[in-house]
Amino acid sequence: MVQRISSGSPFEARIGYSRAVVDRDMVYVSGTTGYDYATMQMPDDVAAQTRNALGTIEKALKEAGSGLQDVVRVRYYLVDMADYDAVVAVLGETFADIRPAATMVVCGLTTPDMKIEIEVTARIGAGAS
Repeated sequence: MVQRISSGSPFEARIGYSRAVVDRDMVYVSGTTGYDYATMQMPDDVAAQTRNALGTIEKALKEAGSGLQDVVRVRYYLVDMADYDAVVAVLGETFADIRPAATMVVCGLTTPDMKIEIEVTARIGAGAS
């Protein structure tokens, strides 16, 4: 049975997607930006956006019975390469020991205040194997 997880973001219902979808032992987390969903504010700082996105992802993974330690694939969508060093400093704090397969793409995002979007795939239990 497939489980769909919502973060409570109004964008999920409006656009028609789930924050994460669990299919057996796989967890697919949608692209996640740096919104603070408690305040619906987007910080100006790219490092803060990265931390917020990772926090939202971690919450979805926990609801799926998983965690960041189970991430096997991550995709980063970065708007400005000038933000690279600030972003990788935060990513290193999170993924240095997990070391998932990763791709970073420089691109535009849907609103001008978004500086990064992160998408992950996890396998429940991968971190213990």
